[in-house]
Amino acid sequence: MMLEELKNDAEKAEALQNIVISRATGGTDNDEQAYKALRDYFIKGSAYNELLPAFIRTNRDLSQFWQFIKHKFDNYAERRAYIWEEFSPLLSHLEGKGTRPIDTNASILLKAFNEENVHAVWQKALERRTTDPEGAITIARTLLETTCKHILDANNVSYDVDKIELHDLYKLTSIELNLSTSQHTEVAFKQILGGCTSIVNGLGTLRNRLGDAHGKDKKHVKPAPRHAELAVNIAGAMAVFFVSTWLEKK
Repeated sequence: MMLEELKNDAEKAEALQNIVISRATGGTDNDEQAYKALRDYFIKGSAYNELLPAFIRTNRDLSQFWQFIKHKFDNYAERRAYIWEEFSPLLSHLEGKGTRPIDTNASILLKAFNEENVHAVWQKALERRTTDPEGAITIARTLLETTCKHILDANNVSYDVDKIELHDLYKLTSIELNLSTSQHTEVAFKQILGGCTSIVNGLGTLRNRLGDAHGKDKKHVKPAPRHAELAVNIAGAMAVFFVSTWLEKK
């Protein structure tokens, strides 16, 4: 197998799955070199490591894998079903089945607004949402900070780059975009905009409690992927709201 012929990560994952299925169902170790290369590729790619089947992480070569699988199941059908099930999270992720409606919409808008910084941060948040919940929560806050700074920079609004906090950035940005509660009298608008302020403040608190930006004591509870998904989706929605409003005003 020529690895350079595999066009993307989804094809690489499929190839790795096919190699272990072949070995588990009577094949030989002829694909040893390809197995090791693909295994190394996914293990070293931190975004995918946690989605890999445990038996890939623990078996360095096909001989070790064979010793594992032959004792786990007696027949080929059970081995195939087991391998397919274990590879499902990785393949679903790579094929985009784990995406949400906001993912695509936000990606298009944020890339058009600022590809190098804002969109790059958003992509990192999406990549780590499932595999690195702590990192994703931290990056979710970074997304809002980056979005606010780019809008303020575009409007020539000065701020202290080294000392300003997220809630201060949001306050400045909301005033520039006419999204401050003090700028509206309609009760419904004031409630919605007040809720936006609470969301931003809550995201900052969530990052301090569950993110990876600070050292943790022994009582620290690690966040689950659902916590990261909440933080990333909220940050994405707020970033889209900011940018959409800025574009309309512009």
